[in-house]
Parts: sequence; C-alpha cells; structure tokens
Amino acid sequence: MSTGKRVGLIADKDAYFRLAVAAVLTRHFGFSEILEASSLDEVLERLTDNPQTEFVLLDLSMPGAQTPTNLRSIRECFLNVRVAAISAPTSRRDILQALEAGVHGYIVRSPPIDELVKALSVIFGGGVYVPPCLADLSPNLISLPEGSTEKREILPSVGPSPSVHLLTARQRDVLDLLVQGKTNKEIAIALKLGEGTVKIHMAAIFRYFGVNNRAAAAVAGARPYPNRPRGVLNEEPSNGGRDAVGPATGGFRRVDANVPRHAPV
Repeated sequence: MSTGKRVGLIADKDAYFRLAVAAVLTRHFGFSEILEASSLDEVLERLTDNPQTEFVLLDLSMPGAQTPTNLRSIRECFLNVRVAAISAPTSRRDILQALEAGVHGYIVRSPPIDELVKALSVIFGGGVYVPPCLADLSPNLISLPEGSTEKREILPSVGPSPSVHLLTARQRDVLDLLVQGKTNKEIAIALKLGEGTVKIHMAAIFRYFGVNNRAAAAVAGARPYPNRPRGVLNEEPSNGGRDAVGPATGGFRRVDANVPRHAPV
C-alpha cells in the first residue's frame, strides 16, 4: 500500500492458530498490523471499521461463514480485500462452492508452514490458490485424519446441503426488524451492530431472496422461508386485511426515499 502499512485480519475461533498465522504474515509478508475476529459478525465489524485492511483469512467453521451467500457478500462489499478461506478437509463440492463465491484461495486447515507461505504467496501475487487435495477428493467422500484407512461416504444429495443457503441467526434478526419497518440505523442500535455490518447482512438477505431493494425484501421476509423460526413477528395485523403479509406492511414506518414503497417481488 502507498503508506507502507499492511493490515490483515485473521478470523478463526482458535486463538493459538490466530497467533501462528499472524507470525507468518508479519515475518514473511511484511504485515505491520494484524486484526483478529472469532465470529462472522466480528469480521464484518473489523472490515467496516478498518477500510485499510487488505487481507482476510476466514475460518469456514464459524457459523454463517461457510454460506456461499455470505462469502459472496463479503467479496462484493469489500472489493479491495483479498479473502482466503480455511477449513478442515471436506468434500470437493464445498471447496468449489467457496471458490465460486469469489474467495482468492482455499487452504486446508493446519498446513505445514511452508505450504501456508506458498498459498499466501499465490494469493498476494494476484492468483487464486486451489488446494492440491482437490484433485484427489471424490464428490461423495471426505478426508479423515492422516493414517486412517477408513472411507466415509456422504449420502448423495440433490442441490445444496440443507444449511448452505439458509440465513444465519443474525441475518434473521436483521430481516425481522426490516419487516417491522426499521431503518438500518435503528436495526444497528437494536442489535448493537455497526451500520456497515447491517448493510452487509442486508446484501446477503437481498441475494437470498433474489430481490434488489428493502421493500421487496420485507415483503418476502414476511412470508414463510426455510429456516424462519415460528412466532418471530408478533406485530398487530394491519387494517389492509392481507393476513399473509400483514405484519410487514402494518409495521412499515419508513423505507429508503429512493425505493418505491410498494415494489414488485
């Protein structure tokens, strides 16, 4: 960077692993500041508050992090940040889904130091790092600990796995408040989040429902969707008599000025 200061973010639940990767980034790649996060919400907060961040190593075992929708939203909202995913050995499908979401590399967890340096060199050099194990993984098999001779099958499935494209708990919170007519600022205050974090969740929600504005997302969110808990919205029905979306339309107070109040879905 022009200032000579390189800032990276390590998002992993394992504090010892964060320390190890931080040492690699500082010693081998000249990073002068390493931020840490242990949840997806913390990742979004750090990226929003530190726009100079140029690299994120994201642990896909964190809730919500493995969702392609969230990975793609991070990439689209932070265009200048290079994102590498790290995870335990998994299926070919999971690796390809992460790469298709736009990450700059997929690193299998606990690699030797020289392999980690090699992977990061590819990523910082402008390439996309693909793990060598991808060539050896069957779509229906997952790797087991080294030394094990057992093969474990994943049952065949049609389409994405059940949790792949579902909204996270935090995104459902944001959506429920949106349906009640809250603005981004009000949602941020209610959930104790930064407005930038709320915007990222909004982007994921829009993509989930296939809409491009708040009004359409609110209408879609008032209807049943796969992992919506029952009884979330307890608003009084509106006078409009539309029971299916009464809580959404009845709760509206404000929407963005540039968005039509009644948008087609």
